[in-house]
Amino acid sequence: MEEFLHPIIGADADTILWWQMVVRGLLIFAYGLALVRLAPIRSFARTGAFDIVLVVILGSILSRALTANAQFLPTLATATALVLFHALLAWLSVHSRRFGFLVKGEPIRLVRDGRVDERAMRRAVMNKGDLELALRSNGVADAREVEAVYLERNGKITVLARNTGGD
Repeated sequence: MEEFLHPIIGADADTILWWQMVVRGLLIFAYGLALVRLAPIRSFARTGAFDIVLVVILGSILSRALTANAQFLPTLATATALVLFHALLAWLSVHSRRFGFLVKGEPIRLVRDGRVDERAMRRAVMNKGDLELALRSNGVADAREVEAVYLERNGKITVLARNTGGD
């Protein structure tokens, strides 16, 4: 099959012509887009390490096919296998809390009832300045004003306001 494609996409990095690289780029873009659309990857604004690893590896693998530093079809097959493996791990993590913890981690509660948990801060590799920045970004001046603060699995910080008991 790849011999059929060689006149269109070139054979290897030493002989590929500029227009063959353009064709490779268009094919890989369309294929990569299809893979990412099929993969259970959340939006880039909410990605965690689990998704980022897949995206980085996909970019690396597909770039080798683009520049003809790897065989075209086996590279696409490898990219497909990685997306399917990612989907399997995602499915398993949804159906098993323990497996989900291994693959995606768990949120870390940094503040509880307005008190900073120093041990959790060390585990999250955060200092007081990092926490203060997160609080200010959420419109809060002091940790004593909140019910809880979490470092989420995706690296974002969630600030939960105190329940004032009003209404």
